[in-house]
Amino acid sequence: MALTALPAEAFAASAETEQRAQRDRGDRPQARSDRGQRREARQARQRGNDQRRSARRGNDAPRARQQNERIRWDAMRRAVEQSGARPVRSDRRDDRRDNWRERNQNRRDRWDDRRDNRRDRWDDRRDNRRDRWEDRRDNRRDRWDDRRDHREWNRRWRDNNRYDWHRYRASNRHVYRIGRYYSPYRNYRYNRVNIGFRLGNLFYSNRYWINDPWQYRLPPAYGPYRWVRYYDDVLLVNTYSGEVVDVIYDFFW
Repeated sequence: MALTALPAEAFAASAETEQRAQRDRGDRPQARSDRGQRREARQARQRGNDQRRSARRGNDAPRARQQNERIRWDAMRRAVEQSGARPVRSDRRDDRRDNWRERNQNRRDRWDDRRDNRRDRWDDRRDNRRDRWEDRRDNRRDRWDDRRDHREWNRRWRDNNRYDWHRYRASNRHVYRIGRYYSPYRNYRYNRVNIGFRLGNLFYSNRYWINDPWQYRLPPAYGPYRWVRYYDDVLLVNTYSGEVVDVIYDFFW
């Protein structure tokens, strides 16, 4: 009986071993996938840790630079203080303060210059306006004075033998023969004018002036007065008003 039992146990053991092996073979792909997922999870955690460490290092970099800069300046200040000189930072601060004050002073100077220039230009314009106004006032006063001073013409010049144009014309008739008279107005005929009559301004324009009265032994005209030829007559006209203040009829030939 012992001989018959052994093969059966051996067969059962081999069968169980084979079933375990098959079970192991069947679970192996699942185990492999689990291990892969765990590996990827570890790698992801590692990458996250690396990123966080790099981020901390990046955030701490400015702080570390500031700390290093502070340490370096403290060392320089101690070295300067030990040497007996003024601290470099205070020198720079003083320099910045001086530069700031200088810039402010320059801006203030430029502003003062522009203000002074505007004031000067305004004063110049005001002075020019005052000068022009005074000139116009003086001119009006001069013209008014001329009119007032020469308002009345002295007709007693005929009593002076120097202006005896009758006798002079008798011996110098060719001097008074000066050609035809052309009226400034078309179809205008001669009208005898008397003292006090007011002429149109074209009748006493400069083309009719007698520029050399002494040539005809007439007294010189002064102020606003002018000797004017009017056909064969000679008139003394106030050029401001056109008023005839003296007249000689049939003066020219």
